Amino acid sequence: MNTQEKINEWAERLRNAERTGTPIEPLRDEIENSDEAYAVQLVNVRQAQAQGRRIVGRKIGLTSSIVQKQLGVDQPDFGTLFADMVYGDDEEIPWARTLQPKVEAEVALVLERDIDLSDATLVDVINATAYVLPAIEIVSSRIINWDIKFIDTVADNASSGLIVLGAVPTRLNALDLKLCEMVTERAGSVVSQGSGSACSGHPLNAAVWLARKLATLGQPLRAGDLVMTGALGPMVAAQPGDTFEACISGVGSVRAHFGI
Repeated sequence: MNTQEKINEWAERLRNAERTGTPIEPLRDEIENSDEAYAVQLVNVRQAQAQGRRIVGRKIGLTSSIVQKQLGVDQPDFGTLFADMVYGDDEEIPWARTLQPKVEAEVALVLERDIDLSDATLVDVINATAYVLPAIEIVSSRIINWDIKFIDTVADNASSGLIVLGAVPTRLNALDLKLCEMVTERAGSVVSQGSGSACSGHPLNAAVWLARKLATLGQPLRAGDLVMTGALGPMVAAQPGDTFEACISGVGSVRAHFGI
């Protein structure tokens, strides 16, 4: 097979894993580099669009320096968000829509201006941001037992699953996102803690990286886009019936409730 045929075949394996709910073996021994991995991701993004799914934004992954060291990389990755991935605060999430789910609390940005500069700065991101929302990302992996390295998660749309958004917007001028504290509880017990500084030093630093990366690829961030900036603390595995509540100081709270 030529390279594109291989990319299509890897992409199909990931689609089948999601369709059947059966994770697959890692792809990193077959995919040679990150360019091929992003090409796999793009095939599945286009496939989803062809099926009528609407892109609503992007997510940033691997924003923690500790996780980057674990995976042997020195930069984050990104994935694409679709409208049917987004749930509201405390809306029940069908368990069948998840695959090896884990939850992590994040700050979500909603943009009011395009960012199409390959040298975008913090000022550009601040000026483009309409407001922030508290969010829980339900990360999922099509790779069996979360046995992932950088190549695997990139190809797998940055291990995207679902998003739960809080409903009270807050403007940036009311916040110091670097100092915000995050606590996530399950059934009244704390299961994850962190702060804004855990996300690339500041959640907006992660957004700057994403803006530059996407502009370089000719896929710039646009007004109205939702941007998930990355985890503020450790991921926590979810089980059927679980309810998680994340509180982010200054930003607000959000609850993710899983069905059985």
